[in-house]
This record gives sequence, structure tokens and C-alpha cells, in this order.
Amino acid sequence: MSRKQTLADRCDCEVIHEDIVNQVREKMPQEETLYELADFFKVFGDSTRIRILWALDEAEMCVCDIAALLNMTQSAISHQLRVLKQAKLVRNRKEGKVVYYSLDDEHVRLILDQGLTHIKEV
Repeated sequence: MSRKQTLADRCDCEVIHEDIVNQVREKMPQEETLYELADFFKVFGDSTRIRILWALDEAEMCVCDIAALLNMTQSAISHQLRVLKQAKLVRNRKEGKVVYYSLDDEHVRLILDQGLTHIKEV
């Protein structure tokens, strides 16, 4: 890293803007909540899970269909669906012997849409 980049990233002021620090401190969520939020976003850190979410945004699907779509084993898909279900991103319903998966709610769609919008603007 060059000297110019290092200096540009530093704040050389010696005055702490206490009013701003206090204002932000008051609104800062509890540490445990921030850890939970970080864990939530970790679920989105896997491209297979993103592909599954994207597919489920288009249609309700069973494990067999998702496995065929993504060219993966049913076991691998089931594992990822378990992770997504624990994070409350997908839900399932049983019809006879077939279990169908879908996005849990509109919030999941919004998260995907916002993420895609963000990466496309860069």
C-alpha cells in the first residue's frame, strides 16, 4: 500500500466529535444482535445457497427439481436447504411424499434484489 493511500485512510484530527459518537452509540444495536446479523449474512456467502434462493424466487420446487436444475446431488441440495431453513430464508410444505420449498417471505426477495442492484451499480 502506498503512503498516499495510508494517509488518506487515516483521520489526523485529535478532536473526538462526542455528539456524533454518542448519537451513534445510542442507536447501536446490542452486540448479540450484531453477531446474529453477521451470522445471517454469512448464509448468503455461499454461491450454491444463492443459486437455490434464486431458483426458489422463480418457483416453488422440490429437492429433485433443484438438484436437476443445479446439476448437484439431492444430498448436497438437502444440506443447503437445511442451512437456509435454519436461517428462516426458506420454508417447506409437504404434498403426499413430496416436499416443496419456497422462499420464506418477501424479505428474502428484497434482500436478493437489493444485493443484485448493488453489485450491478459498481
